[in-house]
Amino acid sequence: MRTDQILTRLERVFARLDREPERPAHLQTPQMSRHRVVLLGSTLVFYLAIVVAVLTTSWLVRLDWQVMFFRPYEQWPQLHAFLDYLVVLGQRGPTAVMVAAWLGWRSWRQHTLRPLITLGVALLLLNITVGSVKLGLGRLGPHYATEIGSAELFAGGDIFPSGHTANAVVTWGILAYLASTVVTRRVLSVVSAVVSLSVGATTVYLGTHWVSDVLLGWSAGLLILLALPWFEPLIARAEAYVFELRELLRRRAETGRMPAPVATALTPLLSAGGKWQLRRVADSTGEPAAAPATAGSATAHSPAPRPAAAHPAARVHLIRSERTPVTPVGSRRPAHTERTAARSAAARPVAGG
Repeated sequence: MRTDQILTRLERVFARLDREPERPAHLQTPQMSRHRVVLLGSTLVFYLAIVVAVLTTSWLVRLDWQVMFFRPYEQWPQLHAFLDYLVVLGQRGPTAVMVAAWLGWRSWRQHTLRPLITLGVALLLLNITVGSVKLGLGRLGPHYATEIGSAELFAGGDIFPSGHTANAVVTWGILAYLASTVVTRRVLSVVSAVVSLSVGATTVYLGTHWVSDVLLGWSAGLLILLALPWFEPLIARAEAYVFELRELLRRRAETGRMPAPVATALTPLLSAGGKWQLRRVADSTGEPAAAPATAGSATAHSPAPRPAAAHPAARVHLIRSERTPVTPVGSRRPAHTERTAARSAAARPVAGG
């Protein structure tokens, strides 16, 4: 497919995103309220308590071994086939594709990129936080345990916390986070909670995770959802950058060359005078046009003006078009008023007597 065809299709997509939303959202962007801060702090304390309990080989590790010896997959074998499919709702690839398809349709309908960018930010935070703890603690799973009663830490494993559980909390919880009505948010919150709890319990049933892995996975996913309002400014700037990049590509397709950056919300500069200035903007022909500057301040692209030379106040300098043409025809020497008057006075005889 040629480049111009790709740009044409992208232009159609962004042309719809440029339109006003058909139905404005009933809820504002989630803010970091006091209630959310309390929940975030409580979840963080619970998260740290689980880590400490596993590091100290406390009663939680003994519970892990008791459930492992119980072998739920042998107690209820008839559920094994169904739960093998249910656990897919916590796998990173399939769930990300399904949720991204839904949020992409919402972005198309609401003419905004915020749902998709929010999902990307949440998954990036999930990979960084959960992945670093997994590799740092290196815990082995129940099927690979080597010493009864041991926490199996720092042994090269990667199951603590449970990635399936944390991914289920974040991926399905993001739908409730981005809901546009109160009722929808409450319903999706219940659905996401049921799915994440079911996925976590299924991993314990299958024997792929300890109970403590699942508890820490729930906490890790919930921490990401509660902290997302802190990243809303970043999400807004990323959306503005995507639209600015689209504008640059569109102008490049029209003019055949890459124009100067277009002034958007990402390009304000703070001048020395304390006033907000904009960079120089390229017009449709590719020629730069200077943005309006405030009196008393200089833009980033204009040099500082030189101080004017001092002139006598009584002498007025006229430009060539304003001067009176008093030079006689055939002479290139300008006439002098005082010299002409003196010559006339000398030629006249002195009268009187």
